[in-house]
Amino acid sequence: MKHKLLYLFLLFVIVVTGCAKKSTENVAPPIPSGTFTGEYQRYHRHTNQLPWDSVKTNLTINFTTPAYTYKVTGDTSTVHAGSYGTFGITYPFINFNDKTYSPTTTATKAHLEGYYNYAYDGTNLQMYVTSSDTLIINYTLKKQ
Repeated sequence: MKHKLLYLFLLFVIVVTGCAKKSTENVAPPIPSGTFTGEYQRYHRHTNQLPWDSVKTNLTINFTTPAYTYKVTGDTSTVHAGSYGTFGITYPFINFNDKTYSPTTTATKAHLEGYYNYAYDGTNLQMYVTSSDTLIINYTLKKQ
């Protein structure tokens, strides 16, 4: 009798587990496409010194798929460079290859270059990177 109850309980657990709604937490978000506007923010902390330095500017980024190209425009006069290039996605990362960025010269403005963590719900796009507890770069954008 004990074995029959155990088998019935195991069968119940299997059926309930199989019928349970699957989580979508690890499902990759859609690929950004179209025009996005929002803010670029950079926070920098000098070693053993507070407060954090911060700069921000308004940007527009146009993503084109299936070519996987992008173009940065907007307020590109002082903080962030206007640029263009290609991008690729390996969730949870989005990788930018800026055609105007040169790693051999000292950049005076930020470039959308390299790997960023990203989250996108079809309307709001968040891209960010942190480095050694002293630098945070964040793009908060909304699809137009």
